[in-house]
Amino acid sequence: MLSTLLAPALAAVLSLPAQAPVDLTDPHKKDIAMQLVSSAENSSLNWKAQYGYIEDIKDDRGYTAGIIGFCSGTGDMLQLVELYAKRKPGNVLAKYLPALRKVNGTASHRGLDPNFTKDWKTAAKDPAFQTAQNDERDRVYFNPAVKQAKQDGLRALGQFIYYDAIVMHGPGSDRLSFGGIRKSALAKAKPPAQGGNETTYLNAFLDARKAAMKAEEAHEDTSRVDTAQRVFLKKGNLDLDPPLTWKVYGDSYTIKQ
Repeated sequence: MLSTLLAPALAAVLSLPAQAPVDLTDPHKKDIAMQLVSSAENSSLNWKAQYGYIEDIKDDRGYTAGIIGFCSGTGDMLQLVELYAKRKPGNVLAKYLPALRKVNGTASHRGLDPNFTKDWKTAAKDPAFQTAQNDERDRVYFNPAVKQAKQDGLRALGQFIYYDAIVMHGPGSDRLSFGGIRKSALAKAKPPAQGGNETTYLNAFLDARKAAMKAEEAHEDTSRVDTAQRVFLKKGNLDLDPPLTWKVYGDSYTIKQ
């Protein structure tokens, strides 16, 4: 009698569709992605403490700053400060816009020193500037990387691998930019959307990423690939589910949940 009563409920449970994997746009997954990037960029999981980060890391890109490494020499810092000035005219960084336009494409600090770094740290305390950094991160890096990864049929790990690559190498199409790295990977393996094996393709992408990193002296340490992303891939953690344990530049990190 009891089994007869339970049968409809059991049938209903068995007929439920399998839960779809959560992609990188999920708030928790996105926070994990930001912690992973921050471990490599800032040697800390506390990515929200990096709004005020700024230094010249001697990679010929001028100043590198903020939560995603906006650079004075590559245009993304200029776009960020322009957005901030549009939203909050007369802010502490607005006066540097002419200098940022002049140094764009170079490693120069001309017109920025000596007070730009101090003023950046001041601006970083402003919630409006923090929001601007978040929005530019999403527009230039996060959203394009995740969109392309999903088009290629990649799950959360692959989406993160694309995101980390576009953060470091930029969204361009030359051989050392994200587009060129992806092109090199596609020449070696097909992504899932083209009928390929996801793990095989991601290994090909990471191989191409390492080659691009080694071509630039400032990026020749490939541990963010070797002892982080490749570790997750070897474990088959294609959904980037915690707990996660990895190393970057010899330092160990863990995200428990």
